[in-house]
Amino acid sequence: MSALALDLDRLVADTQFGIASGTKGLTALVVMRLVEDGALSLSTAARSVLGADLPLIDERVTIEHLLAHRSGIGDYLDEELDLDLSEYLLPVPAQQLATTEDYLPVLDGHSAKFAPGERFAYSNSGYVVLALIAERVAATPYHDLVRDLVCTPAGMNDTAFLRSDQLPGRAAVGYLQVEGEWRTNVFHLPRRSGARSSRARSSERRRSQRCSGSEAFRARTAATGSASGSRPADARYGSRAATLESASPPSTTRTAS
Repeated sequence: MSALALDLDRLVADTQFGIASGTKGLTALVVMRLVEDGALSLSTAARSVLGADLPLIDERVTIEHLLAHRSGIGDYLDEELDLDLSEYLLPVPAQQLATTEDYLPVLDGHSAKFAPGERFAYSNSGYVVLALIAERVAATPYHDLVRDLVCTPAGMNDTAFLRSDQLPGRAAVGYLQVEGEWRTNVFHLPRRSGARSSRARSSERRRSQRCSGSEAFRARTAATGSASGSRPADARYGSRAATLESASPPSTTRTAS
């Protein structure tokens, strides 16, 4: 029996699966919470947060462009191209990618595909850039932002960014077909890439915490003026939000529904 067949035989209700680009939804929720708190706006220019990093990103690219896949920035994993996903496609060794800032060499050096707002093009790079922007503006690691602003309030307590070289026994392993054989994708994955989640434990905890979670949410909001944390947005993010807002060009496109 192949390793793939053995792994399929072990699947249970609380198996943790890698959700890959499902993580983009978590990133979007983090960004919109920062917008809600006033730390960002949809018209904030990416350039105003990136500084000298990633110089090929057009100065007109906004948060809204990135969220809607309409930024036109070059993509390190361009799905409009005919890619062989069984090949190693990252420009750096996967074990070097443990933090959001570690992705700068991956994101750099890709020329723009089109002008911001011109059209839709699914972008993997765009959402890594959003994670980087959120992390810098909030002065909090991206993985912690997802946990604190999205997963914990939603009762998604079995969703986390696990290290690919330190997976628990109930985590499902991904496979690629290479030369007619199924092999694990361990050498293709960054040390901390997309989130992993199990439905069973998260659903159970959501049911048990629905009341207490709502009460805690209301209490935080009443006490701090902010739904997301221990202090209001202006104290949490300092004067950065106002600085970014004043530096942002007007938005040129609407987020796709």
